[in-house]
Amino acid sequence: MLDAQNPDLGNRLLLDQIADKWSILILSQICEEPLRFNLLKRSIPGISQKALTQALRRLERNGILQRVVRSTSPVAVEYRVTPLGRTLSGPFSALFDWTERYASDVEAARSEYDAREALTVL
Repeated sequence: MLDAQNPDLGNRLLLDQIADKWSILILSQICEEPLRFNLLKRSIPGISQKALTQALRRLERNGILQRVVRSTSPVAVEYRVTPLGRTLSGPFSALFDWTERYASDVEAARSEYDAREALTVL
């Protein structure tokens, strides 16, 4: 289990790098096949160019993605999952399965919470 009180813990630092919103969505797209930057950007609604660039660099730095420059005309850059990145497929699939299975329960909990909070504001 993670020691949430220890911000210097290596596991926590790594999770901060690979388990954020954009990284998980990027990996869900690239696990299927290598993708170019613009195609990847179009496949993730709401992500800005800056956020995508930062997340790709972070994932590449941590060995999760590989940036491949193709010597075509014009030069093409694509991103692919490394063997290390592929090991995240199981945990991320479990996370996606959980969200699909319990989305309605989470929404019900939100509604109940919002209703209680609305009463305390009055």
